[in-house]
Amino acid sequence: MERTIGKGISMPSKNNVKLEIRHLQLLTAVADEGSVTKAGRRLHLTQSALSHQLRDAEGKLGTPLFLRLGRKMLLTPAGEQMLDSARRVLSDLHAAEAQIGDLNGGTRGLIRVSTECYTSYHWLPPVMTKFQAKFPRVEINIVLEATARPIAALLEDKLDVAVTTRTAQDKNLLFTPTCEDELVVVMSPKHRLAAAAHVQPRDFAGETIFCYPPKEECTLHLSILRPAHVVPKCVLEIPLTECMVDMAGAGLGVAFLARWAVASYVSAGKIVTRPLNKGGFRRKWYAATLRSRPTPPYLTEFITLLARTCTLGLVQPE
Repeated sequence: MERTIGKGISMPSKNNVKLEIRHLQLLTAVADEGSVTKAGRRLHLTQSALSHQLRDAEGKLGTPLFLRLGRKMLLTPAGEQMLDSARRVLSDLHAAEAQIGDLNGGTRGLIRVSTECYTSYHWLPPVMTKFQAKFPRVEINIVLEATARPIAALLEDKLDVAVTTRTAQDKNLLFTPTCEDELVVVMSPKHRLAAAAHVQPRDFAGETIFCYPPKEECTLHLSILRPAHVVPKCVLEIPLTECMVDMAGAGLGVAFLARWAVASYVSAGKIVTRPLNKGGFRRKWYAATLRSRPTPPYLTEFITLLARTCTLGLVQPE
């Protein structure tokens, strides 16, 4: 259907939209999950119903949105373009519904949050408890799968806030400082460096270093050893703090971890910690958000509580 503007000039009607919200939700679910079966579980649809809706969407657009490779679903170029639009539309719709809910006196919303380290999730519950006492109708969704790449997930609109120690030179991102913590050298009580009051960069020469993946971003190696021209024996990736502590406690190497994250292991006598250099090594934490997205009051309050909780000592040195 077209409407005429002036003489002989016609434009498509804005009402002539082929896809429905359910099609957009289906598209994002299949793209995220990679299979019809998993997407069906997420949307609470049978596989046949979901397949029917997908065929309906592709029929309306006149082009395939996915390539079917066995059980895997891969986006076509048309599907990738449509996915970007679907995410924007659904995000804008969600924001509009939340704002309307605010006008009606019932603040509703969703905060999708992730941190760059699995250990950091243990200090989110106190923040959530305080927040939901004030905003009981705002859901907080911890997106574990974004832990390895929270900034990338934020830019892909899969998160509303990323808790990170890394900043990026990207005009689309806003980094709000929240708190600081201290990184310490973690080792066995019998390690040769345990007798020292503090550890210096040169002491790591020939040592095995345990770090979170990817090792290319290892803070100890990149920020401290490389500038000091110190070469460790090797840098090994270990994704879990508990495993890193066990390896260090067994005398197989050393790690560079947050003091608060290993306090209980120190109390149990499994490991000892030493500061890096005489003054220690501190890092800053940030709450990263998108500049282009409207910031509802509840998200501002969440970030404020996050910073306040950190300041009260949750991630401060013991």
